[in-house]
Amino acid sequence: MSEITIRMPQFLRVRPRIFDLRSALSGSPRAEVLSGLTVALALVPEAVAFAFLAGVPPLVGLYAAFIICLISSVLGGRPGMISGATGAMGVVIVALVANYGIGYLFYAVVLCGIIQLVVGLLRLGRFIRIVPHPVMLGFVNGLALVILLAQVGSFKTLGDDGAMAFLTGARLWTMLGLVGATMGIIAFLPRLTRVVPSSLAAILVVSLGAYAINAATGAEDGSDDGRRTVLTVRDMLEDSTRAAAVSTAQRAKDDAALEAATASLAPGISAVPASAGAIAPLTREETASAIASVDAAQVGIKGGLPRPVWMEYSLPTLSLETLRIIFPFAIVLAGVGLIESLMTLKLIDELTETRGRSNRECKGQGIANIVCGLFGGMGGCAMIGQSLINVKSGGRGRLSGITAAVALLAFILFLAPYIEAVPMAALVGVMFMVVIGTFEWTTLQTWRRIPIPEILIMLIVAAYTVLMHDLASAVILGVALSALVFSWNKSKHLVADIQFNEHGSKIYQLHGVVFFGSVASFRDIFTPHEDPQDVVIDFYFSRVYDQSALEAINSLAERYQKLGKRLHLRHLSDDCRRLLDRAGDLVEVNISEDPHYHVAMELRSQ
Repeated sequence: MSEITIRMPQFLRVRPRIFDLRSALSGSPRAEVLSGLTVALALVPEAVAFAFLAGVPPLVGLYAAFIICLISSVLGGRPGMISGATGAMGVVIVALVANYGIGYLFYAVVLCGIIQLVVGLLRLGRFIRIVPHPVMLGFVNGLALVILLAQVGSFKTLGDDGAMAFLTGARLWTMLGLVGATMGIIAFLPRLTRVVPSSLAAILVVSLGAYAINAATGAEDGSDDGRRTVLTVRDMLEDSTRAAAVSTAQRAKDDAALEAATASLAPGISAVPASAGAIAPLTREETASAIASVDAAQVGIKGGLPRPVWMEYSLPTLSLETLRIIFPFAIVLAGVGLIESLMTLKLIDELTETRGRSNRECKGQGIANIVCGLFGGMGGCAMIGQSLINVKSGGRGRLSGITAAVALLAFILFLAPYIEAVPMAALVGVMFMVVIGTFEWTTLQTWRRIPIPEILIMLIVAAYTVLMHDLASAVILGVALSALVFSWNKSKHLVADIQFNEHGSKIYQLHGVVFFGSVASFRDIFTPHEDPQDVVIDFYFSRVYDQSALEAINSLAERYQKLGKRLHLRHLSDDCRRLLDRAGDLVEVNISEDPHYHVAMELRSQ
C-alpha cells in the first residue's frame, strides 16, 4: 500500500505566535488569578461606558458586571469565558429606560433571565450548532471591528462647548505613544517571560509611566484647570457625566421651546411649523452651568455592596400593564444575550480546543440575570473581548472568572481611587491587541478559494454587525442566508435513474433530497401520460424531508390515479406513508423493502 501524505492548506494553519491566544500559563491557579485581575481592570471602563449608553448610573453597570461575571463563572457551561454588562444589551435597554424609567429595567432583566433559564431547561442551546462557519467568520470579523470602533471614544475629552471632542496636540501624541507601548509589551513580553500575563504587565507599566508624565507636566499648557496630559479612567467618568449633563440641559431647552411654540399656535392649527424645530443651542453660560451642576465628588466607581433593588429604587407596581411593557424588551434581551453568549462560547471552544456546554450556559446566564435584576444591575451576557483577554492570559477555568468578579467588587468597595488612576491608553492598547487577535486574518487570503455565496454571507454578517451593532440579528440573518443558499444548491441535485423490470414496470430510482426547494424538479422527472400501467418510485437513495415534499408525492399519486395507473413507493419511511393515506388504494407502499430509520440521540453532556 502506497503512503499518502496529507498537507494542511496554508489558510488552515495556526496563526503566528504573536497573535496566538493559547498560553503556556494555562492550568495553574496563579495564572488563573493573575488573568482574573487583568480582566477585572478591563471590565471597569466597559461597564461604565455601557451604563452611560443605557442611560443608567455607572454603578448599575458595575454591579451587573460583578453579578453576571461571578454567577456565570460558577454555573455557566464554558469555563474561562467572561460575562458582564455589554453594549449589545445596552442598546436595547436605553429605549426602555428613556420611555418608562429605570424601575421597569430591573423587571425586564429578571424576566429576561427567566426566559433564558427556560431555554436552557428545554435544551434549546444545542441549536447553536446550526450556525455555519461563514457566519461565524463574519460575526468574529464584524465584532473585531466593533471593538476597534468602540475605542474611538477613548480618544475624546470634554470640549468647551460641553460636547466630546477629539484630543489634539501633545495629549493626542502622548495617548498614541502609550497605546503603542502597551501593545508592544503585550506582543513581546511573552518572548522573555511568562511569569506574569503580558496584558497585566502592560497595564501596570504604562500606568506608572502615565503617573510620571502627569506628575512631570502637570496640567495641560501649564494651567491649573485639572486637565491631565494623560487621560485616566477618572477623566473618562467625569467627562462622560458632564457631557450627559449638557445633553440633558439641551433636551430640556428644546422641550421648553417646543412647548412655547405649541402654546403660541393660532386657533385651528394643530401642528408646529418645521421652522419651530430650529432650537438655538445652549449659550456659553448655560453650558458652563450644566457642567458645574455635576458634583465631582459623586462621580466615580466607589460604592457599597449591591442591595436588593426595592431598597434602592422606587419600582412600578407589578401588574399586567407592567408585564405588557417589559415583555417585548425581555424577549429581545434574552435573545441577544443568548446568541452573543453562545457564539462567544463557540469561539472559545475553537481557540482552546475544548468543548463547552451550551444548555448549561443558557441556564447559568438566566440565573445570573435574574439575580442581577433583583440586585439593581442592568443585565448582561458573555463579553468576547474580555473572554479573549482571559484566554490569552492563561485563564481557562472557573477560578479566573471568579477572581475577576471578586476583584471588581474590591475595586468598587476599597480600591476605587487607584483604579480610576489607570490611564485609558493602557486599556485601549489591550483592546487593540484583542482586535488583532480576534480578527480572522486568514479570510483575507482565502476569499478566492471559497464559493462566492459564502464570501457574500461573511461580508453581509460583518457589515451588519458593524453598522447596526446588533450581534443577534447579524447571526440570525447569516443563518437565514446560509439556509437559502443550501436550499438552492440542494434543489438542483435531484435526479432519477430510469429502468424497466421483467414485468414491464417503469422504475424511477431517485437520487437526492425531496423538500420544498426541489419539489419543482421532482414533478418534472415524471411523465404519467407516457408511463406504463405499473410505475415504481424507489426512495432508497433519497430522503423526504418536509410537508411540501409529501404533498408533491401525494399530488403525483393522484395524477397516476386519474389515469388508472398503479404507483408503488419503495423504501419510503413510516411517517411519509402515514401522510399519504389520501392517495387511495392505487398508491401501494412496499413495506417489505422499507429500511428501519433511527433518530440519533442528543449527547447528554449538552
